[in-house]
Amino acid sequence: MTTPEADTLHVRSAARRRSRWRAQAPVVAVVAAGGALGACARYGLALALPTPPGGFPWATFWTNLIGCGVMGVFMVFITEVWAAHRLVRPFFGTGVLGGFTTFSTYTVDIRRLVDTGRPGTGLVYLVATPCAALAAVWLASTVARKVLIGRQQP
Repeated sequence: MTTPEADTLHVRSAARRRSRWRAQAPVVAVVAAGGALGACARYGLALALPTPPGGFPWATFWTNLIGCGVMGVFMVFITEVWAAHRLVRPFFGTGVLGGFTTFSTYTVDIRRLVDTGRPGTGLVYLVATPCAALAAVWLASTVARKVLIGRQQP
């Protein structure tokens, strides 16, 4: 037999769990929808730039650079220019750009290059991708800040 206080605590904790889920459900939904869009865009780019066996994986390289550059612009825009709705960042930043960029494929590409006897190309790709991606974020956010915020100041 339980005490009345224990029953009340159980009901309150179940209600709290449901309200947390209701608050997070829209976030999960927009991340999933954005991820599907981003993954489709990445697939389209991979079809447009096929990688021959043992060749440099340009599609993955450009996908990651473009995604990182767009992320730089996006973050400046929603944090310093526009007060975005609470679901914009999860939809576009986590969903679309998370589905578009593909650092897991980057590691598979490195392994393929090494396995096909191109360890030098794999090493260049290993170093070039994160360096170029970080440079893309920095450059895009710097330019976006100057263009978007510079226009707002009198």
